[in-house]
Amino acid sequence: MTTEKGQKAPDFKLKTQDGSEVSLSDFKGKKQVVLYFYPKDMTPGCTTQACDFRDHHESFEELDAVILGISPDPEEKHKKFADKHDLPFTLLVDEDHKVAEDYGVWQLKKTFGKEYMGIVRSTFAIDKDGTILNEWRGVRVKGHVEETLQYLRDQN
Repeated sequence: MTTEKGQKAPDFKLKTQDGSEVSLSDFKGKKQVVLYFYPKDMTPGCTTQACDFRDHHESFEELDAVILGISPDPEEKHKKFADKHDLPFTLLVDEDHKVAEDYGVWQLKKTFGKEYMGIVRSTFAIDKDGTILNEWRGVRVKGHVEETLQYLRDQN
């Protein structure tokens, strides 16, 4: 399954880094959601991306947008990652990668000739009604957060 711009975003219920549960539908009618999928906590690219979202968090809040990060890492690892980097947004646990599959970001990857299944770094902007406004797949970290923020500004 894969999602596209203009479609309803697949709903989900996942644990957070603090052990509570969050659903995409919790934000319906209240806020825009920036849902970003990343491969692994504590790795250089994922740390840079998370810190970029952290550094622009206020700007997203001004646009009434909430940031949610999703990876297959367990709750404890998310908590360490969020605490270490003072992340002011929620990280979600998708250990069975079902949500990643629903969004079409769990794919065959290749590194140094080795093939494996994993998260393709991707971001989705979802409106207050739960519709996907835009998607960025195969994201390069540098400049991505700023691009996402500018897209949301242009929508207002």
